[in-house]
Amino acid sequence: MGRLNGCLIYDRREADDRAATDRARDWRDIHGSLTLDEQREQAARCMDCGVPFCHGGRALNGMASGCPLGNLIPEFNDLLYRRLDRAALGRLSLTNPLPEMTGRVCPAPCEAACLCGLNQESVTIRANERCLAEMGFGNGWLKRIENNGRRGNIAVVGSGPAGLACVIRLRQLGFSVTVFERDDRPGGLMMYGIPNMKLEKDVIERRTAWMEGSGVRFMLNTEVTDVDALSGEFGAVALCCGAREPRGLSVEGSGLDGVAFAVEYLKQATKAVISGVAPRLDASGKDVVILGGGDTGNDCAATAIRQGCRSVTQLEILKEPPRSREQSNPWPEWPRVLKVDYGHEEAIALQGCDPRVYEAATEAFIGDGGKVSAVRARVRGEAREFPAGLALLAMGFVGAERGLVRAMGLETDERGRLRTRGYESNLRNVFVAGDMRRGQSLVVWAIREGVEAAEAIGLSQP
Repeated sequence: MGRLNGCLIYDRREADDRAATDRARDWRDIHGSLTLDEQREQAARCMDCGVPFCHGGRALNGMASGCPLGNLIPEFNDLLYRRLDRAALGRLSLTNPLPEMTGRVCPAPCEAACLCGLNQESVTIRANERCLAEMGFGNGWLKRIENNGRRGNIAVVGSGPAGLACVIRLRQLGFSVTVFERDDRPGGLMMYGIPNMKLEKDVIERRTAWMEGSGVRFMLNTEVTDVDALSGEFGAVALCCGAREPRGLSVEGSGLDGVAFAVEYLKQATKAVISGVAPRLDASGKDVVILGGGDTGNDCAATAIRQGCRSVTQLEILKEPPRSREQSNPWPEWPRVLKVDYGHEEAIALQGCDPRVYEAATEAFIGDGGKVSAVRARVRGEAREFPAGLALLAMGFVGAERGLVRAMGLETDERGRLRTRGYESNLRNVFVAGDMRRGQSLVVWAIREGVEAAEAIGLSQP
C-alpha cells in the first residue's frame, strides 16, 4: 500500500489542463503535469484494500471494470510513493508493455473500480502510469531487447496497440519480428485516429524507435492481402489490423460531397499537422455536424475547432446520461454518467454552448449543388435542420475490413470479427489479436490481446 491513511490525508489532485481558449489554437498536448513529489502524494492515496478491484479486468454489465491487463496497481503505486521509481516501472512493465500510451489515452477502467471511489475520489492511476513511463524514457531505464531471434521469424501485420504489444512480447520470447504497416508511419489508429493534442505523435515515434533498436523491422507503405505469401519466410503471422470497417448510414443524401467517415477526417487532419499535407476534408469556415456522441465524435469536434470551423454540433441518438450514478449502475461498474470531455469544453468556451444534441435521429443529408448543406434530424420527436458544410459519421465500426478478410480467406462471425480457436484463425499459423478479433474496444484490451496472441504463437513454435 501507499502511505498509511494516505487516502484520508491527501485529496485527489490532477494537473490542470491548459485553458480551453488557449489550447484550441494549437495541436499540442492539452494536459499539464504535477511535480514528481505531488505525484508521489497521489500514489500515497492507494489503499491496502485487501481485494484490489482496480486490476480485476472483468466485464460488468457490458463494460470493463478494472484493468484488463491485470496491472499490479497497488504495488507500483507503493513503490512510486517510496521513491523506488525504477522498481515501480519494472512492476508496471511486467504486465503493460506500452504504459506511455495507456497513461494518455486509456479511459482508466481501473480508476472506476478503485475502492476509494466508493465514498471519495479514486486514485490517479492513469497519471501515475504516465509519470513512471516518462521517468523510464527520460532516465534510460527502458533497456532494449537484445536476443538473436533464434526461435524464428514472425510477421506482424498492423502496428496499432495490439500489433506493437504483440511485437514487444514476441521479442521478449526470442523471435525475430517484421512489422507490415500499410500507412507511412507506424502506430495504426494511435497515429492517425487519435488527434495530436490527445496523443502527441513523438510519443509513438519514441516507442517505435526503441523497438527498432530492439531489432524490430518495420515495412511501411506495405499492404498485406495474401498471408500465404508470408508463409515461406515466417513461421507464423499475427494479424493486428483492427476493426476498421466504419458504420455507415443509409439515408437520403449520404453520397453528397462533404459527408465523410470520421476516421478518414481525423487521418487527414493528423497528416496535415505532422507532414504539412493539406487535407481534402477541412472544417475551416464551415458548420460541422458530427453524428455520434462517443470519444471519436469528441475528437472530431476538437479537431474541427482547431481547423477554424464556424460552429460544431454533435448529434447523439441516445438520451443524455445522468449527472450522477443511478442505483442500477453501482460501483465497481463503469459509471454511466455525463462526461464533459476536452472537445466539449473547448466548444463551450468558444461557442457558448455544449455541442451535443441528444435523442437525435438523422433522417437525411440535404444538398446544394452536390455538396452537403444541412443535416435533417428528428430530435425528441421534433424535426430539425442543422446547417452543415461538413458532416462526419462517428458511429463506430462494424468489424474487420471486409475486402481484407475476403482476400485472406478468413472466417468471421455475425459481427464481422474473425473466428479463432484461442488466437489462431481458421488458417494454420495465422493468429489474430485486438479489435480484429474482439471487435471495437479499448486500447488497453488491444494491448492485452497482442500480448496473449504473442504467447500463443510462442507455444505453437518449436
